[in-house]
Amino acid sequence: MSGWIWFVIAVVLAVTIVLIAWGIWSNRRRTRLQSRFGPEYDSSVRENASRRKAEADLAGREKRRSELDIRPVAATARASYADAWQRTQTRFVDAPADAVRGADALVSRLMSDMGYPMGDFEQRSADVSVDHASVVENYRAAHGISMANDRGVAGTEDLRQAMVHYRILFDDLLAYGQASMTADTTRMEAS
Repeated sequence: MSGWIWFVIAVVLAVTIVLIAWGIWSNRRRTRLQSRFGPEYDSSVRENASRRKAEADLAGREKRRSELDIRPVAATARASYADAWQRTQTRFVDAPADAVRGADALVSRLMSDMGYPMGDFEQRSADVSVDHASVVENYRAAHGISMANDRGVAGTEDLRQAMVHYRILFDDLLAYGQASMTADTTRMEAS
């Protein structure tokens, strides 16, 4: 065979290897993102024009999150937050609209204490989705109802649902890092 034929075969083989490697990398990335983000992955794919854009968005969220100093709250603060939640939830019976406002403020304060930037809601929910992907939809739903509440168009059942959504997110945020903190405490006590 002539040198040109060998050259073409080598180029075709190199391109094939690159395409296979890219396919494997892309598949592993997709699997990792699906595993990390769960239902948020599917939501992002629906919202973006393509799977590639959705995956780039999710990878961007991970990168941004890695630059943030998100930390669990201390045990004493956790207890204080739990008490504040109980008071907020108790208020629901007599003043559901006020209780939802209180739940929104309490979740926001907890997120701020954990280190989440508190600017734009969409950015905040994207940041939360990295560590709390399974409950970020609850946050979005609760926030939507809270906004409807502020406009005076949320009914009592909507407000009850907002409290449920906020509670799910609140519990997940409050539990963040608790297992590793317990392990650290156990190691320190054993020393």
